[in-house]
Amino acid sequence: MPSRSGTSRGDAGGRRGRGPHAKPLASNPFVALLQEVRGDVDRRLERFLDGQLAEVVRHGPEVVTMVSAIRDLVLRGGKRLRPALLATGYRAMSATLPLEPALGAGVAVELLQAYFLIHDDWMDQDDLRRGGPAVHALLAKRFRSRRLGHASGILAGDYAAALATLALATVDAPPAAARQVFTAFARMQLDAVTGQQLDLIGQTNDIEAAYTLKTSSYTVRGPLGLGALLAGATPRKLAVLDRYALPIGIAFQLRDDLLSAFGDPEETGKPFGSDLKSGKRTVLLTTALERTRGRAHRVLAGVVGNPRATEAELRRAVSELERSGARSAVEERIDALRDQALAALSGARLSRDGHALLEGAARAMTERTS
Repeated sequence: MPSRSGTSRGDAGGRRGRGPHAKPLASNPFVALLQEVRGDVDRRLERFLDGQLAEVVRHGPEVVTMVSAIRDLVLRGGKRLRPALLATGYRAMSATLPLEPALGAGVAVELLQAYFLIHDDWMDQDDLRRGGPAVHALLAKRFRSRRLGHASGILAGDYAAALATLALATVDAPPAAARQVFTAFARMQLDAVTGQQLDLIGQTNDIEAAYTLKTSSYTVRGPLGLGALLAGATPRKLAVLDRYALPIGIAFQLRDDLLSAFGDPEETGKPFGSDLKSGKRTVLLTTALERTRGRAHRVLAGVVGNPRATEAELRRAVSELERSGARSAVEERIDALRDQALAALSGARLSRDGHALLEGAARAMTERTS
């Protein structure tokens, strides 16, 4: 479901700023919005989670420990990309409406992200997230039991999902939009879980379609749509955002795959080679396996799904990923998807500010280095 480097899931991408639409990120209006939204949403999350902790004290230390682990993960870091995209969808509809509903909904999407991260780390047996312990690992230590910690981790994810719905219910949405907003929020979750199941079992032949469900649904398409609905979007404008969001969501996950393979763990917040060890069927990996033969193929295949692979073996495998040309192929695909998304905005009747933010978001999500 989640991208580890985006909020946690080195320029792995190598080339930056390629293509006719690329501009320096320093002048990117979306980056400026992201910085503004991050501080506001961080404060809202802290207040919300502190309030929840105060409420569960009556249930005893076991529940407080679980909710504290959620709080620790949520406040430990994260770019708050999804709230910024939600605000972008809102601004694409109106440059003048007060941003308050979008910021409130940003709390909900961050809590939903926490739910996905908690369960994803447990499924992948990753003990590191955002530079600290994954929730199931933290709880295993607190309860001095791997079994209890992992079971509590599942419950923590469930609890975070409920908190996300609770937070969304506090948003002051127009009555006509409220039902659509909650329906869209539920659809984000259904799509992401469906994509995770496809990824987990690894039987799909269309990995990009799985990316659309697993990542784009709640990282790009969902937040943009929520923001637009809160601002009273028409079906025609929602369709424009969808045509933009689908390729950008795939490109975002492709960039994440590159960062997971080639990024610095200090920046990505995840262990080196974890995607290879867990056997994740990424476009990067499948492209490399198709292009390699003999020893190079054996080096790669030997670490895929092998939790006992050593760091030296993983580094040799990552070298083969690059040598095969798979990294360059994925870079080219990212560029093409970004261009496709930007083309979808051509002639769209969106606010001028919203148009600029969407262009900036396309660059920021495809050129990111962590």
